[in-house]
Amino acid sequence: MNRKKVVLASATAMALSVALVACGGGGDGGSDSGAKGPVTIKWWTWDEALTTEPVAAKFNATHKDIKIQVVSQVDNPGAMANLRNAVASGKDVPCLVKNGAEVPGLVGEGLLADITQYLEPYVKQGLFIPAAVPAVQAGGRDYAIPTGFNPSFMVINRKVYDRYGIKPPKTWDDVIAAGKEFKKHGIYVMNLAGEDPSTLVNLVQQAGGSWYKQDGDKWKVNFLSPESLKAGNIIQQLVDNGIVANQTYTDRPALISYFDSGKMVSLPTQTWQLTKYELNYKKTLGDWEPIDLPQFSDATSFTTQAHNANSGLLVPKGCAHLKEATEAGVWLNTSKDAINASYRKDTKQYTWPGAIPDPSPWVDSVVPPKLFGPYRSKAKPVILKAVASAKDSWVVGPNYTGVFAELQDQWAKIVTKKITVQQALEHMQTYTVADLKSKHINVEG
Repeated sequence: MNRKKVVLASATAMALSVALVACGGGGDGGSDSGAKGPVTIKWWTWDEALTTEPVAAKFNATHKDIKIQVVSQVDNPGAMANLRNAVASGKDVPCLVKNGAEVPGLVGEGLLADITQYLEPYVKQGLFIPAAVPAVQAGGRDYAIPTGFNPSFMVINRKVYDRYGIKPPKTWDDVIAAGKEFKKHGIYVMNLAGEDPSTLVNLVQQAGGSWYKQDGDKWKVNFLSPESLKAGNIIQQLVDNGIVANQTYTDRPALISYFDSGKMVSLPTQTWQLTKYELNYKKTLGDWEPIDLPQFSDATSFTTQAHNANSGLLVPKGCAHLKEATEAGVWLNTSKDAINASYRKDTKQYTWPGAIPDPSPWVDSVVPPKLFGPYRSKAKPVILKAVASAKDSWVVGPNYTGVFAELQDQWAKIVTKKITVQQALEHMQTYTVADLKSKHINVEG
């Protein structure tokens, strides 16, 4: 589901164009060799203290020269506002901040420090799954510690599938075919909320595409690439055939109740959502089965998308201890001690270790006991396959925040059949190029 994004000013986009071309070494401060005693790294987060405090305590108990201090933030918007104020004033700048926006946009605002020289040795050691790294980069440099992604797969109401003799889908064409059959019985195969174009975005990523690419100091924009059109074709068939519901995400209780009704039977999802389903479903517990994310019929390899807008632990510009901040951030996101310390007895779950190559020891904790009933044993291999197959082809352009808002408007027209996906993509191509030019950013498209 789409997360809210921070709106950037036009000057921000211009700054990004310059920053991505001119960025070099750290230059924002390394280790303070004159300091006495351990270095304190302030970690800003709005995660619950039940998770963060035990992790920080474990770090502090196992590290002599670096200590972590958790500084609670109210929420994402509040943390981002506080970050902007701290960097602007240069006072009390934290060294680690839970991410609330796309890294390239924050780099464009001048908020983040270049930590490439400190992070790359850990990347080369193989501590991070490769698909987790691109999201923390801008212009080929690193500005955050990868926190990774939640693996994507599908869950289906197997009881309803079996009732009508419909096989679980393996491709998106299968999803469409299943939808046509379900329609005869008044059942929708999927849900496409009118305010959220993330299904289109995810399909473009799964096809290996991106709407932006960077070539030196020039941005290339292509909403009409083969990958984008392939994704758009699937969306168009889902809409044209009237086989998808349009339940809004803004009314969460009503949405969950609808999912639980048996009137919509296929959900592309991620690990973080499973427990919420179990806690709220009343009628269909035990009816759902986890299956592999459907693929394009002509796919040469199994692929799931890995890009996550919030998939990095930010290192702000003005942090006085970049090396130590990186070391602490890497430990927080890759250490078994850190993952194990995040365990919560109330939910019986660990923080999902989305940055590491092998999260298998912690998969069972994210699979709730009742949701999948007799299909629960299938969840672990489906999740691990999604992790191993994840790729991040997505490049975020300097004006993506405004572009996404425009895409939301176009998406609402798509799902209500006022325009076609092709028309929306053509509009987005024209809109995005014109917007970049208006910001005096070098663009081709």
